[in-house]
Formats: sequence, C-alpha cells, structure tokens
Amino acid sequence: MRILVAGGAGFIGSHLCERLIADGHHVICVDNFITGRRSNVAPLLGHPRFELVQHDIIEPLPALPPVDEVYHLASPASPPGYQRHPIETLRVNSEGTLRLLYLATDSCARFLYASTSEAYGDPLEHPQREDYRGNVSSTGPRSMYDEAKRYGEALTMAFVRSRGTNARIVRIFNTYGPNSDPGDGRLVPNFITQALRNEPLTVYGDGSQTRSLCFVSDLVEGLVRTMRAPHTTGQVFNLGNPEEHTVLEFAERIRALTGSRSPIVFTEPAVGDDPQRRRPDITRARRVLGWEPLVPLEAGLQSTIAYFRRELALEPAASEAR
Repeated sequence: MRILVAGGAGFIGSHLCERLIADGHHVICVDNFITGRRSNVAPLLGHPRFELVQHDIIEPLPALPPVDEVYHLASPASPPGYQRHPIETLRVNSEGTLRLLYLATDSCARFLYASTSEAYGDPLEHPQREDYRGNVSSTGPRSMYDEAKRYGEALTMAFVRSRGTNARIVRIFNTYGPNSDPGDGRLVPNFITQALRNEPLTVYGDGSQTRSLCFVSDLVEGLVRTMRAPHTTGQVFNLGNPEEHTVLEFAERIRALTGSRSPIVFTEPAVGDDPQRRRPDITRARRVLGWEPLVPLEAGLQSTIAYFRRELALEPAASEAR
C-alpha cells in the first residue's frame, strides 16, 4: 500500500514509518520539523519505498498520489513543545486534521487520528476508559493541546457520520523509547538525560503522582492493528500500558539502570492541570484488536538508555541535524 504518515519525523511517527517500510509498504512521510527531527528518519532516506516531504499540513497539501492509509500524528506532543508552539498546535489539530480528512475521504483511504490521554485532563475516573468524558480546562495552560486534540476527535467523527470517512481515533498514553528528543521535557527523557549527566533527577512535588509507560514498538503495533482491524471505523481506542508506577519509582529505577550517582531532588509541584494519576483501561483494545503491551519496563528502559547514551555523545551534531 501507499501510506501517508503526517508527523513521520517525530518520535512515534519515525518508528511507524520504519515499521510500515519493513512491512513492504510505500511511505510518504510529511513533516514540517517544528518538533520532528531529520535524524529520526535519516536511516530511511534513500530507501526506494520512502519519500520525505517537508510541508506544514496547515497549508494546502502538495500534489500527492492516491494513498490507501493516512496516519495523522502531526502535532507537538510534549508540554515544552506545545507551549512553545501553542497556535501551531491548535491549527495542526484543526486545520491540518481537516485537510487530511479531505485527502482520506477523496482517496477512499483509511484514516487514523492520533489523539492523546490528555483528552481526559486530570481524570476523576481511574483507570480511564474510552467512554469517560474527561476533566479538562478549555482555558488552562495545557488547553492548546488538550482542546486541540478533543476538537480533532470531534472533526474526525463528523467526517465519519456525514461523509462516511473510514476513520478511527486512538488516545495515546505515555510512550517512551529511542528517537525521543533529549529536550523533550517528559518524564523518561528528563530522568535519563539527568542521570547520564550525573545531574540531580528533578521530581515535581513528592513524586506520588502516577504514570503508565508503554514502549514505542508496542504502541506502533497498536496503531497498525487499529488501522487494519475490521469494524473499527468510528471507534476510539486507548493505547498504553496499564502497569502503573509513581514518578518517584520511575526516577529510582532509571537511576539504578544507568548506574548514576545523581541525587533525587524534589521541586515545587508542577502547575497547569498536570494530571495526578494516569492509567489506561485497554479492555477494548484487548477485545477488538487482540492488542496489549509486551515489552517489559526494564527491557524498554535499557533500550532507551542505550539510545540516549549515543544521542548525548553526539549532542552537538544531533542538534545541528534537526
């Protein structure tokens, strides 16, 4: 198949491109490199079934051949990223989503919208199921991301209902692995880079807030299964790992795996609607997709630590290649 991956040079998008190429498909990777990195797709450049198009999907799409599938992963996804680019984040999940939905509809292609667990906000229900409507502020400091994704979901469902578009939605929970940006700002990149530099591991508050981490290869498998499974049109799927740990536990585990001498220091609690508990209910994904995470936490962290060791050793060159 010919498959378009918007945001294909991002952390998750680059792994998805690699997977689709390995499966024998032709991949058109579209990215404007606001947060995506050229180094993430460098191994694919020159491959006969990989095409890189530098373009912002907020703007009219360039002439493209007919496609069979469209994965929409184009958006800043980390708090530093979407807070640096708030307007762009809102527009790529509204105007950009509209353009890709028209492309998929006109091409009779399958469409997958990558939403987020942030659609649940700071949840009052735990674990979070797909039918939970969330506890989200439309004006808070994360609203440019949370509300943009919620709008993208609504737009996707409007196309399903009014245009018959073959579209589905995934809500991605905390994901980690190689190809992360060292400056990403989220839990795993922060702790690993601090530990490898023997800097203090900074924990917001007392570290009792929880997260559930899914390794990127498991997440990509979930994306592909969601796109391909029959009878998923118009459905929403949580994709994430239901194994829940405190932030302090993650800091201690990463410090031990890196052999770091870094102390753990506690800072003021994060402000701005930072969720206190985060854990997906993946009952629907298990039942409909036959999917659940397989990579153990320690194995995934070791792979990610090895990547960051290489990345930090080449830090000046890597930053120039973005």
